[in-house]
Amino acid sequence: MFVSVFNFSGALRDQGFLDYLHGKPFRLIDCTDIDGTHCYCDADARKALEGRMAVEVDSVRWIDSGDYHYMSHLLALHQKEPFHLVLLDHHPDNQDPAFEGVLSCGSWVKAMQDENPLLKDVLTIGPEGCPRQFPAGWLEERRGERVYVALDKDILSPDYARTDWSQGTFTLEEVKAMLSRLMDGTVAVGAVDICGELSGSKGGGPRDYAVNLRTNIELMDFMSDNLK
Repeated sequence: MFVSVFNFSGALRDQGFLDYLHGKPFRLIDCTDIDGTHCYCDADARKALEGRMAVEVDSVRWIDSGDYHYMSHLLALHQKEPFHLVLLDHHPDNQDPAFEGVLSCGSWVKAMQDENPLLKDVLTIGPEGCPRQFPAGWLEERRGERVYVALDKDILSPDYARTDWSQGTFTLEEVKAMLSRLMDGTVAVGAVDICGELSGSKGGGPRDYAVNLRTNIELMDFMSDNLK
């Protein structure tokens, strides 16, 4: 399993996650020099980001805080086969863009629906009004088909993640149970994107870093054991 880490805010470095990955096969993509990326991704930033995406072999992508969750849309444009999006998130991220033609962390799901011809459907788990688990038969009806997973850790309660957005009430065990069902061989998991870090510039401190690092290591170890 290959891992990509997109560094926008330095949060994954500051919490010690890069130290944990040291010696493992991963690729660090530094994006701190690209303007126009925070929450919104303008045309110049999008072009620069797309120029740094060599994602053909990546299984897991860590994409910093939820402010950059729009990266899932850009990364999914590299998929070669039809896929279903499974979004585990406290927010649906399917709003109309605040500024025409500008991708954002709150509009990327709608952008994916509008722009990605390989996307078959979207299952969102976590936000108010959405299910808290896979609907009965959803996985079985898609047996053998490709699934793209986007996990925002703001679905978790603050006991398991410290983020810069409002958070849900899920436990880490509940999230791992859903990931386990996705990785049991019923469907083919093409990629997993994970965001939801808290940077120092957004108020993150040692206690927040410790919580996030513990959860990130547990998620990474879990996927190393289960994602083939």
